[in-house]
Amino acid sequence: MLHIALWEPEIPPNTGNIGRLCAATGSVLHLIGRLGFRLDDRSLRRAGLDYWDKVQIERHDSYADFEKSWIETGGNPERIFGFTSKGTRTYTQVDYQEGDCLLFGGEAYGLPAELIDLFGSRALTIPMPGGKVRSINLATATGIVLYEALRQLRKW
Repeated sequence: MLHIALWEPEIPPNTGNIGRLCAATGSVLHLIGRLGFRLDDRSLRRAGLDYWDKVQIERHDSYADFEKSWIETGGNPERIFGFTSKGTRTYTQVDYQEGDCLLFGGEAYGLPAELIDLFGSRALTIPMPGGKVRSINLATATGIVLYEALRQLRKW
């Protein structure tokens, strides 16, 4: 099982789409910090369709709360990967393992600098070869990385 964590997501349809992705892959969804919407938001539910009851959602008030919960449930903090346009390595340069956590920042600001610094070489990026944009949609980025991890783990 893999874990998807979203740091302060702002756009309900993105989180809804990511929730649906988690349902499709059996991944746990962690929502961290201030959300830009309510969990009962209609657009959030619409994007996730009728799959919300199939998503395991964990809510954390802060990154410190998330990390504490992660460790208490047997998670290794060294297996949390942060995704940012400021990453030093690409997402394909990691050998993913069962139980890994893929952490993505909010749509407008991404991950805070202190988290990027904390992750060091675990701050990963998705290349933008066209050179015209800094980043791609949050739900799209999550799907790309999650399916790369699953490809490696399932030998697809």
